[in-house]
Amino acid sequence: MDYTHLISLFLAVGVIAFLYSSVGHAGASGYIAIMTLWGLAPTTIRPTALVLNILVASIGAFQFWRAGHFSWKLFWPFALLSVPTAYLGGYLQPSASVLKSLIGLVLLFSAVRLIFHRSDPRHVIPPSRPTAIGVGAGIGFLSGLTGTGGGIFLTPLLLFRRWAHIRQAAAVSALFILVNSIGGLTGYFTAKHSIPSLGILLAAAAIVGGMIGSRLGSRHFPVRTISLLLATVLMIAGMKLIFTR
Repeated sequence: MDYTHLISLFLAVGVIAFLYSSVGHAGASGYIAIMTLWGLAPTTIRPTALVLNILVASIGAFQFWRAGHFSWKLFWPFALLSVPTAYLGGYLQPSASVLKSLIGLVLLFSAVRLIFHRSDPRHVIPPSRPTAIGVGAGIGFLSGLTGTGGGIFLTPLLLFRRWAHIRQAAAVSALFILVNSIGGLTGYFTAKHSIPSLGILLAAAAIVGGMIGSRLGSRHFPVRTISLLLATVLMIAGMKLIFTR
């Protein structure tokens, strides 16, 4: 990759970190989309996305907690089994074609979620503990397998099922993303893989974007237009992964 492409990728990661962190996410699906459009290999994309996810999720979790939106009671049942299943997903190494299809489906799912983003539910009823634990385990496994933190699945589920308000869902998802990204990356390490140097180079862009975005997002930053723009990028990248061989 030449310097022009590297600089453009650096800037794109910073923008993605800013946009995603403003809605309580760490940006894994966005990083995957950008790196896919830049032509990087799936085996490089997954660990790099996890590294950037951990950095931005750490910042986002702190900002939303500081703003008073985090609920430990809602968080822990989802996280209980998600970390070990994320570790298992990170350890597994599906074939390149399978991995591309899985990541493509994740991106399309993210795009649909962003397009049909709903307003804040008036009344919420938290899920039962068995339900939350089972859902968290499934999302954790998928997050480790695909190199995402699981927030793109947890947040819409919390909102669609009316289990949480928007800001509360964002706060819970931020920490959920963090612990699952750590679990997935640990599983990746256990399988005797190393982190691509690209992840280190892009870390600064993700940190700066995440700090600014989560600061604004935790204090009522509007997200509807941003969601639609992100959905377009995710849709293009997801279709490219699934239908291009």
